[in-house]
Amino acid sequence: MALEEGDLVLCSVDRIVGTVVFVKIEGEKKEGSIVLSEIAPGRIRNLRDYVVPKKKIVCKVLRISPERVDLSLRRVAQNEKKQIIEEYSQEKSYESILKSILGGNSKQIIDKIKEEESLYNFFEQVKKNPDFLTKLVGEENSKRIMQIISKQKTKKSTIKKEFRLTSAKSNGLELIKELLDNIKNVEINYLAAGKFSLKAQSEDPKKEEKILRIILEDIEKKAKEKGMEFSIKEK
Repeated sequence: MALEEGDLVLCSVDRIVGTVVFVKIEGEKKEGSIVLSEIAPGRIRNLRDYVVPKKKIVCKVLRISPERVDLSLRRVAQNEKKQIIEEYSQEKSYESILKSILGGNSKQIIDKIKEEESLYNFFEQVKKNPDFLTKLVGEENSKRIMQIISKQKTKKSTIKKEFRLTSAKSNGLELIKELLDNIKNVEINYLAAGKFSLKAQSEDPKKEEKILRIILEDIEKKAKEKGMEFSIKEK
């Protein structure tokens, strides 16, 4: 499915050259670029507060040329970002299901679907009319795939907490890494200098939020023991 202006795309930050951010666009061979004015509104004092190499970001397509795709980060609303990330996660789940059932033939089927639309949109239609899938993979495989999809757990909510953790010591980076490496069962992401996030998915948001709060309290306790600065970003 070809990109069009206005599309929202998931990207991975590749490198920063001067004030231009270059990214790899999920599912595309062509490179994307974001100029400084399209990173965030207002004055940007430190570009790396918004983007760092390997970070996943959601961008809007502004222009498409033979050489590259011009993108914007600041024009993406929070709800749009959440939707794209959730769709990407679901697409990966669909790919895994197809691979488990179709084996070596899965790539050909996946590529054929993506020529017309995203895997996410395809399976949203298939849930209403499995005939679309049957025509591609046959009745037996279609039934097996639909059985797996029907057994997927109820959609989980994503719980996220941001915090700051810094150290003025000469081995501060090692101390921070050591502390965070011991945190289990949640996803920890580096956001910018001294900024991190804890993220988890759960069918019970209140229970998961309580767990994240306990983990943050433990991080705070250990940070103080090692002379680090710690604070939680409150909404």
